[in-house]
Amino acid sequence: MSVQAIILGSGTSNGCPSLGLDYSPKFLANTKNWRTRPSILLQGPRGNLLVDCAPEMRLQLLRANIKEIEGVLITHTHADHIMGMDDLRCFELRSNKSMPVYAQEADQEVIKRVFSYAFGEFPPGVHVPQFHLKNVPDILEIGGMQVQTMTVMHGPMPVIAIRVGNFAYVTDVNFIPPAAWEKLQGLDILVLDAVRRRPHPHHFHLEKAIGVAQELGASKTYLTHLSHDYDHDIMEETELPPRIRLCYDGLTIEIED
Repeated sequence: MSVQAIILGSGTSNGCPSLGLDYSPKFLANTKNWRTRPSILLQGPRGNLLVDCAPEMRLQLLRANIKEIEGVLITHTHADHIMGMDDLRCFELRSNKSMPVYAQEADQEVIKRVFSYAFGEFPPGVHVPQFHLKNVPDILEIGGMQVQTMTVMHGPMPVIAIRVGNFAYVTDVNFIPPAAWEKLQGLDILVLDAVRRRPHPHHFHLEKAIGVAQELGASKTYLTHLSHDYDHDIMEETELPPRIRLCYDGLTIEIED
């Protein structure tokens, strides 16, 4: 089956460039250094799964020309992963049904609190998001895809990572438990958190991410959730091992499902 992963956003929680900072004209001239908040879209043979709803979700999906979404998977409920959820109502207007949103039970409670209006009653003609919250299954079947889920740790917070065929997406992570590690063997493509150069208590940093990628042994690893520490072309040309590259917004990856 034909499956594609589109990297909608490859940046960290501040985005890149970040507000209030000065950057060199050369850095800003490279469009691959302009990173929106982290999210991906899985395009299956019979539909699309959106993974996280970044604050720039509307712009990301317009750029990728995405007009339909069959469901949403929320990896965790930090702001950079959920604050675009209100715009899901546009898809609900098209389909005339609520949006399936898969999330951990604790994250469902956060969604209910942050978007409390989405669970209220409104008069006819007033449209708000309608989220159909569902628990995350071990295998999510959607859009003609089988999406295997697993749990990794982001500091004290459990985060959902996914695998589809030979592809895996592991965002916001500083520890991969043994059960998830086993599920990440034999990959062709791994997309992995590498937030910055210096160590971070809740994320893999560059050196750690490279070490983990090499130990897992995927044919190719793309680093994501990237801060402005990463000047895309310079990093790829001078600092990264051959099988490790950087994500950028709009990168499309073919998956063997």
